[in-house]
Amino acid sequence: MSEMENVLDATDPQALIMAQRVAANGGVIVFPTDTLYGMACDPRNPEALARVYDIKGRSAQKALPVLVGGLDQLVEIVSEVPEKARRLLETFWPGPLTIVLPKQPGLPAELTPYPGVAVRMPNHPFALALLQAFGPLAVTSANLSDHANPGTAEEVLAQLGNSVDLVIDGGRLEIGRGSTILDCGSETLVLLREGPISFETLMEAWNQ
Repeated sequence: MSEMENVLDATDPQALIMAQRVAANGGVIVFPTDTLYGMACDPRNPEALARVYDIKGRSAQKALPVLVGGLDQLVEIVSEVPEKARRLLETFWPGPLTIVLPKQPGLPAELTPYPGVAVRMPNHPFALALLQAFGPLAVTSANLSDHANPGTAEEVLAQLGNSVDLVIDGGRLEIGRGSTILDCGSETLVLLREGPISFETLMEAWNQ
């Protein structure tokens, strides 16, 4: 297979169908989000998760975040959503806010070896359509570890080649800052990474 044979344009009617099919069969896909191109697989499939780590050259100590297509999908990934955390999600999702919440106990250790799991709802039409159709996906940036984040499908292929099963071409993405990451697993809000949404703004919503 040539490198371009596993690429579909995001506007192709087959793109959404093929992305779901590949993920359902344990494959690894790449698709555009509101922050960057993401490399993704079924978060319930240990073999697919292990393959994402292998392709990326990512340390197994770095848990994989999960993208969801709606608040209703959280029950598949997290064991509880405190009221204050839910307020943040209802205010800032979809968008560049990732929160860490207690994980569902049945999730594979390959997804996260820790008590919490990072979740986000992206603000991108194809990503949302895929997540709403398929369900949550484990997603990490579609680059080799310690390499630049690709802004186009061509740049994805330059790094990953045929190691992934399908690339959805969403055009050139404006690679900005990574999402703000918060730990919302307790009554105290903890900033894990600064991002586009300021901690002060989030604290105001948290304390309302």
